[in-house]
Order: sequence, then structure tokens, then C-alpha cells
Amino acid sequence: MMVLKCGFCLFCVLIAGWMLSTTPVFGQAKPIELAYSNFFPAPHKNAVLSVEWGKEIEKRTNGRVKVTVFPGGTLTPAAQCYDGVVKGLSDVGMSVMGYTRGRFPLTEVIDLPLGYRNGLEATKLINIYYKKFKPKEFDDVKVMYLHAHGPGLLHTKKPVTKLEDLKGLKIACHGLSSKIVAALGGVPVAMPMPERYDAIQKGVAEGGVFPVESLKGWKLADVVGSTTQNFGSAYTTGFFVVMNKDKWASLPPDIQKIIEEINEEWIIKTGQGWDEIDKEGYAAAGAKGIKIVSLSKEEDARWAKLVSPILDQYVKSMEDRKLPGKEALDFCQAELKKLQK
Repeated sequence: MMVLKCGFCLFCVLIAGWMLSTTPVFGQAKPIELAYSNFFPAPHKNAVLSVEWGKEIEKRTNGRVKVTVFPGGTLTPAAQCYDGVVKGLSDVGMSVMGYTRGRFPLTEVIDLPLGYRNGLEATKLINIYYKKFKPKEFDDVKVMYLHAHGPGLLHTKKPVTKLEDLKGLKIACHGLSSKIVAALGGVPVAMPMPERYDAIQKGVAEGGVFPVESLKGWKLADVVGSTTQNFGSAYTTGFFVVMNKDKWASLPPDIQKIIEEINEEWIIKTGQGWDEIDKEGYAAAGAKGIKIVSLSKEEDARWAKLVSPILDQYVKSMEDRKLPGKEALDFCQAELKKLQK
């Protein structure tokens, strides 16, 4: 009898141990799934960083959150990405503010030709600006973080060494960079990045304004023959990474905290990433034999003078909308100087 009792006890212990070891498997809650719409092609650094962002969230939440990135605009096209997040077509989205001109009026201050030197300072600046002004234009989403590319330069089929060479050329651009092209004497042809390769190849445009990284990231080194380093009139472009407001509100507070911590880290990672791929863009230019035109100090100053009225136009436009444009511009110019010290 004692043997039977001991055997039964051992059996119970084994069953209990098995149940304890398997409870996490059967009892584990289904992970929270986030669909992330990204217009960058999958191999691009910014698409890779978005995947890594998702994996870091999954790691730090112990698998409670799973992020699936849809690159190449496969979930929502670049220009519809923001509205797609607002409407819940995607939970998270990354795209360019300038693709929906007028949607983010105050934040257009970042796209102005302020004298950027690299992507890290541009990315730091746009986040410092956002935290200072908290513009209402983002009230219908939860901002994860913002970022901005390195200096947007002129890239053309034939070398442009002076303003006179640019006059009348059809130049692919978007957002505020359209005003820069017009101010310099070119003919703006508005279009998002995914359309520029074909447009330049087919002659719809004779060049474009974009960061050097695009020579590799968007393979534009295949269709241009020259890069003009017009730093005096160079611009940047603001990007958003946002989450659907209701989806954010549904997340447990501890998960929200984890994501916000990761967002702060990704500001730096993304800014550094822009600079890394700018270097790769120059390497791609060298491999393709693209001519690099460095403007003289005097010529660069000519270009800078022509685009300076765009800053005044921005302030006037914001005044008409009852928005603090002058305050935003003065703040960004001052903060950029601090970042460049």
C-alpha cells in the first residue's frame, strides 16, 4: 500500500512539474501585432532600421509585441502613408512630410535651406523642434520620432558649375525643395523619390535635388552624371515615424514606456544612419564616374542669396495662418548653430 502511495505521489509531482513547464506555452497571451508601412525599398538603410526598431521592441517586451514592416510602399503609398496611419490601415508609418504639402505647415521650417552639414544634426534638430513646439498638425497621431536627411544637393545629367547652367533645367523635387529649384532658375518637377529614377532616365526630368545617399539607395547614380555641392542653398527633408493614436492608447503603460525609450535611441541611430549612407552615396558616385562639382565660395554665396527669400516667405505664410513661424525659424537657426559647434 505504501508503495502505491509513494508511486501516486511521484506521479502527481511529475504531472505538476509538466504542467508548470508547459503553462507559459499554453497560457502565453497572443502578441500585440503592429503593421508598419514604410515607403523605402527593403534594402535601404531606413527600411533596415525600421525592421531593427521592431525587433528591439519585440526583444525588450519579451515577445509581447511583434512588428511587421511592409517596405516599398506595399501597404500604403508614400503620399498616403500618414492618412493610412490615422485611418488604421497601418499601425505605424514612415514617410516624408513634404509629400503632402500643406499638411505640416509649421514643421516646414526644417525643410528650409538653413545650412545643414549632415543628417545627424538635421535629425537632432527636428526632434528638438518638435519637443519645443508640439505642433497641432500631429495631433491625430502619436509621434514616435522624426528624422531628416543630410544636405539635399543638385544632381544632373550634365555638370552644373554655375547658376547659368541650371537655368531652365527640369529638376525633380518635392515639398519646399520645389521653391529652392525655382529660386535657382530651374524648372521644378514635383514627384516622390520612387518615381525619380524613371523620370530622369526617360528625360521627364534632367536631374533632381536629393541627398547624396540616394545615388546608391535609390540607384540614381545610374541616371545622373554630375553632383553639384551647393551647400549654401542645400536643404533637408523632414520624415515622420508615427503610430495610430487608438493603437497607442491600447498599449499597456509599460510597453509604451519601452517604446518611447527605444524611440529616443533611434533618433541618434537614424541620424547616424543618414550620414553613413551619404558616404556610401559618394562611393557609388565614384564607382559610376559621376563628376563632383565643388562650387567656389563666391558661386556658393550667389546660390545662397537667391534662396534666402524663401525663409521670409515661410515666416509670412505662417503669420497668415496665425502660426509662430518666426519663433520656429529663429529657434531652429539658433539650435542648429549650437549643434554645429
